[in-house]
Amino acid sequence: MNRTAKRALVLALVVVVGMAFRVSWNALRDVAKTIGADDAAANLYPFVVDGLMALALVAALVLTGDARRFALRVLAAYTLASLVLNYVHGLVPALHSKTVDWGRLADWDPANWALVLLATSLPVGSIYFGSDLVAKVLHHRPEVDHTGDKSTQTDVNQSTPDQGEPQVEQPEPRGEMDSSPADPVDPIGRRPQLAVAAESTRPRRATGRVPVAARSSRPVRTDAELLTEGRSLTESWPVEKLTGEGIRKALRTSPAKARVVREALKAERERDAAAVAG
Repeated sequence: MNRTAKRALVLALVVVVGMAFRVSWNALRDVAKTIGADDAAANLYPFVVDGLMALALVAALVLTGDARRFALRVLAAYTLASLVLNYVHGLVPALHSKTVDWGRLADWDPANWALVLLATSLPVGSIYFGSDLVAKVLHHRPEVDHTGDKSTQTDVNQSTPDQGEPQVEQPEPRGEMDSSPADPVDPIGRRPQLAVAAESTRPRRATGRVPVAARSSRPVRTDAELLTEGRSLTESWPVEKLTGEGIRKALRTSPAKARVVREALKAERERDAAAVAG
């Protein structure tokens, strides 16, 4: 619904409510004169009853929880009271003229006492309930849920270790020619942090692309280069130690390439052993 249609709907509602108030105003004014109100008080009496109904309706739209239920109860009570007084006005034709006895709204005394008590108590109730509703509206603070924003902000501000994610250290750049037989490498004890990270069963959350500055500067090695480096690193290793996992950790390469290097090294050692034996 566009803005023009909404304005037209609100205007139509105001017109209908205004006409309904005019009809009710006539009945309530006559009832007020019967219970002893003068002309000025009788003309204001309908605003006491129907006006508080409008105030309670607005308060019910603004308030929440127990305060909203209280406003709805006030709205229901004053709506029922206005309906009863309008009904009595329709049943007693004498109320339309000045021939009715003062303080007489019904022929049966108990009903008359109850109606007079109702009509006279409505102004006092308007003062009390109206003041309470206005105070509740003025002190009302809308409830705002910050749970989602707080959790999102905390997740953004926390670093990776604070969030409980496994921290894997970026391997340091290593030159292709920095290994020598004089510098033995222990493949079992190398990179303990990588081993701990590999044993972690928690799925690692995607963190996006790795920045260029954080990437390793190691160039891609060919199979021949890997074999040469593996031959140099494992020269002092016994045959039993030539495993795919050990070579993979020593060369820092993939398992598939480590297996290729392992088979090549074993074949070379078997060939060398056969040549020595022959």
